Amino acid sequence: RLRFFYHDFPGGKNPTTVLLAQANITQDFFSPSPYSSLYAMDDPLTIGPERTSTTIGNAQGLYIALSRDPNKFTAVLYADFAFTTGRFNGSSFSLFSRYPPTDFVPSPDTICEMAIVGGRGAFKMAKGFALLRATSSNAMTGDASLEVNVTLYHY
Repeated sequence: RLRFFYHDFPGGKNPTTVLLAQANITQDFFSPSPYSSLYAMDDPLTIGPERTSTTIGNAQGLYIALSRDPNKFTAVLYADFAFTTGRFNGSSFSLFSRYPPTDFVPSPDTICEMAIVGGRGAFKMAKGFALLRATSSNAMTGDASLEVNVTLYHY
């Protein structure tokens, strides 16, 4: 079992997530996450809920926005959660799952369950699940910090 925090910041001077591509059919280019937009991410993982907490790794991957409803966020996410310090330095697990529909300002009571499909290092052949809960979010910028509780089974 692991617990850490994940910070996704598409806005500002030093974004951790960037838009790679957007379909021509997308109607609302000013939506926080337009339908069919593809993003690349390199988000810090920390031990505490503040972005300034000690960094223990990063999550790198891709996600594609799937909701036609501009007030909801739904995506398919592939990310490799890699640890760069501590007991699990050099190890990672892979998450590949659908992020279920949520309002752009998710409630702290909303918990999203996502599938873990593999790993390396200490997490070889990992499987399990991650429970994500927003600790802070901003609908205008898309910035979000999430608490991540992971249950892994591995060799």
